[in-house]
Amino acid sequence: MRILVTGGAGFIGSHLIDRLMNEGHDVLCLDNFYTGHKRNVLQWLDNPYFELIRHDITEEIRLEVDQIYHLACPASPVHYQYNPVKTIKTNVMGTLNMLGLAKRVKARILLASTSEVYGDPEVHPQSEEYRGNVNPIGIRSCYDEGKRVAETLCFDYHRQNNVDIRVARIFNTYGPRMLENDGRVVSNFVAQALRGEALTVYGDGSQTRSFCYVADLVDGLIRLMNGGHMGPVNLGNPGEYTILELAQMIQHKINPEAEIQFKSLPQDDPKRRRPDISRAQEWLGWEPKVPVQEGLDKMIADFRSRLVPESFASHGASDHGAADGTPRIPTTVS
Repeated sequence: MRILVTGGAGFIGSHLIDRLMNEGHDVLCLDNFYTGHKRNVLQWLDNPYFELIRHDITEEIRLEVDQIYHLACPASPVHYQYNPVKTIKTNVMGTLNMLGLAKRVKARILLASTSEVYGDPEVHPQSEEYRGNVNPIGIRSCYDEGKRVAETLCFDYHRQNNVDIRVARIFNTYGPRMLENDGRVVSNFVAQALRGEALTVYGDGSQTRSFCYVADLVDGLIRLMNGGHMGPVNLGNPGEYTILELAQMIQHKINPEAEIQFKSLPQDDPKRRRPDISRAQEWLGWEPKVPVQEGLDKMIADFRSRLVPESFASHGASDHGAADGTPRIPTTVS
């Protein structure tokens, strides 16, 4: 098939493209390189069945495709809070443009939604029936509410225009190719430990998250796209860890002498997060296979290869920006 992946040069998108290319598809990667990177798709640039398009999905584009994996949007608080208006435009206008494209060419479209639609949940674990507890005017709402509107648009396009949709609610995902300055908890801890810095835990570390290895997530996305159910479907690992447990796990793997530092919890940070994956198990025959310990080892090896010690003599950045030009913004635990 001819498949479009928006955000294809990003962390999850590039792993998805690897799978699709290896399965013999004709793949178009669309990215504006805000958080994506060409190095993630470098191996495919000379392949005649791969095409890289630099484009911002808030602008219309006309293409001929059979399927659309719509992943384009900054997914970490560091990046989506830097330009919140751009984030919500990406979620709303970008999704409108992709749904319009799917309608025109009769393509099936999969929206990469998020567990953030559940907000700071009052139900645990979170099933797809739970409608969430989101602060519509908080600092995270550009992403949380943006994805909620994106889901609304998908189902309205389906009901009104018969667009063939799939909606995945993605829980915390980790693995090789995450940005070192990503701001999410796993990449924070791994990068800090490798640089010999203190591991920063926000709050008392008792808040929980569930961590799914990227290869497992990609398998779930492909199963959802090619299955018979629209969703929404939770894709995540039901194993639940406190942030302090995760910090200690990474500390032990990289630098047992590393200090753990506690800082105040950011606004609207969810206290507990764990997916109910019953629907994914029943509909897709899917559940994660890679244990957290094994996945962390692969991620640490990848980060180690990129974080050259001498390039971080001053932690790789000034007070004004990171080494790659991304603004320095206080990180969060998501």
